[in-house]
Amino acid sequence: MWGHIMTNRRNFLGMAGSAVLAGNGLLMPKSVWSAITSLGPAGLPQGALDESMLAILPGKQALIKRTSRPPNYETPVEGLGDMFTPNGKFFVRWHLSVIPEIARDDWRLRIAGPSAGTEMALRYDELRRLPAVEVIAVNMCAGNRRGLSDPHVAGVEWGHGAMGNARWRGARLKDILHLARIRSDAIEVVFHGEDRGVIPQTPQFIKSLPIWKALDEHTILAYEMNGEPLPMHNGFPVRLIVPGWAGTYWMKQISEITVLPRAYDGFWMKTAYRIPTGKFPGLVRFQSQDTPNATSTPITELVVNSLITNLQDGQSIPYGQPLTVRGVAWDGGHGIAKVEVSIDGGRNWRPASMGRDYGNYSWRQWQFPFQPAQRGQYDIAVRAVGKKGETQSPVLIWNPAGYHNNVPHRVRPQVV
Repeated sequence: MWGHIMTNRRNFLGMAGSAVLAGNGLLMPKSVWSAITSLGPAGLPQGALDESMLAILPGKQALIKRTSRPPNYETPVEGLGDMFTPNGKFFVRWHLSVIPEIARDDWRLRIAGPSAGTEMALRYDELRRLPAVEVIAVNMCAGNRRGLSDPHVAGVEWGHGAMGNARWRGARLKDILHLARIRSDAIEVVFHGEDRGVIPQTPQFIKSLPIWKALDEHTILAYEMNGEPLPMHNGFPVRLIVPGWAGTYWMKQISEITVLPRAYDGFWMKTAYRIPTGKFPGLVRFQSQDTPNATSTPITELVVNSLITNLQDGQSIPYGQPLTVRGVAWDGGHGIAKVEVSIDGGRNWRPASMGRDYGNYSWRQWQFPFQPAQRGQYDIAVRAVGKKGETQSPVLIWNPAGYHNNVPHRVRPQVV
């Protein structure tokens, strides 16, 4: 299932001249990979850059390997410019290494718990018979850009590409919970995935949501992504979609839901995926997971952010040739009000043109016309402003897990 072909910077040029088929992985010709010139931004730890490789997983195009066990692969920045990230380009993120292959007809979703009035199970075909909805939303790993933390922190050393924007189709979670006749004392809804650790002592990946977020009309159990069945690497046959919130809550291969009248007490809630209390004011709080005098609180919604997708550091631009700088901007579901671009390293900012608005949970494309007035290096930066008035932080808000890095993205092309 997880076979692949990989190449790092040392052997890529020697191998990429022709297609190679090995197992379930395909190494594409150099002509296909010629646009991929970087395995990550310069701020990544050198060791992470040296170990990073271009890889093709089954059903995927070339992605950047950050770890192979469990599989964590990010989308090259130039692959993030589409309005909807193609399934083949969409990043891959798993927490545990043992990932089963689940046949659609064998899948079952069990719903139970003290606050579920009716214990029940749903088959795949029964889930698809429920009213279907489509949500357009950014799925982003909480640790996206972790590798740019200074000083560096532990964890997967992601660059910019642990995210994507897609059309997700499925059934509303609240409709499923209604079938289970949830009680009025319900506080949290707990979700179990099917991936497992190599050793029994590894905590099973289990997450919870506050009842209000579980009942939100945009929270769904998805079986389709961009009009196709979910890819195996992105949670087939069914995954949880929690628009506006960090990807840690977007459980893959979901198999069990437990409705509780209390806070769930498990490693992936009480220990992992937490941020220092008060470090990011203005974000919604997961109050039942807070404790008195706690120094940390669960990460929840995404912060406002943006990205340049068609330029890279050191890229050569012909002098006198007009250029359109392009990219995307997003936040935690309130919507993007405007995007601004600087060509002088942040001293002066000018508005960019905004693309079509596909909803507050989707990213917005933007573009900015650029006519280089002279040769030499340019320092181009982008920042977004959300509809709540919040903007990106001019300096890194450092935290031990490397979350919420929303410093304006900068690239330094060379006009020649």
